[in-house]
Amino acid sequence: MLGHSHATSGGLAWAAAASALPLSLVAYPAMHGSTAHVEAKDLIFGTFITAGAALLPDIDHPNGTIAHSMGPITHTLTKGVSAISGGHRHATHSFAFVAAVTYGTWAGEHYLGRYFTLSLVFFMLVLAVRALNLCPPGEKLEAYGPCVLLAGGGTVLMDRWIASAPSWLPFAIGLGALTHLAGDCLTDHGCRLFWPFTLRTGIPIIQRTGNRVETWFLAPAMAVGCAVLLYIKTASKP
Repeated sequence: MLGHSHATSGGLAWAAAASALPLSLVAYPAMHGSTAHVEAKDLIFGTFITAGAALLPDIDHPNGTIAHSMGPITHTLTKGVSAISGGHRHATHSFAFVAAVTYGTWAGEHYLGRYFTLSLVFFMLVLAVRALNLCPPGEKLEAYGPCVLLAGGGTVLMDRWIASAPSWLPFAIGLGALTHLAGDCLTDHGCRLFWPFTLRTGIPIIQRTGNRVETWFLAPAMAVGCAVLLYIKTASKP
């Protein structure tokens, strides 16, 4: 799937989870000053964070959306991860990776503190802005510069409104990564969900990435569904 499809599916997954699950399950138990209460603003912020996290497994793809999000920095990062993980759709496209980023987010929040949280928020917003085509296309500074500026502005805003260690953040990161795997399993290449085992899992519904069904129907439908669910959930909150 394309980057914008992954991002919109991540946002939809967050909105659906927030609408269907008790918020006590979306938010992990509060520790070290974090809060287990999810407010309306957290639901909105979580949508963008989960949309960005839905790109995370492609951190092994030197020509993917992540690679072009922050210029040479992310391009070098994706090349390094690709070399370590065995290439595209190997280690980072597994349940082990989902567990690692979920626990890593929780541990980073509680042991590294606010700077980790804001750095993670910034990176997720960079990915979301890029994947949702909110900045100019391309690989040069005029493309990724506005992306970084928009993400920076969003991070400043979130810094004022989110808790010191948002208890819903690990859930959002893990859910986004898991949604990516679900999307890629709908393609003919599938994913190594049970890495390090070589078995690939997939139900090839999408025969070609970026086809008209994906770009003209699936992505817009997921975006509309996300907006509707968030409206229903936020409107129902006191």
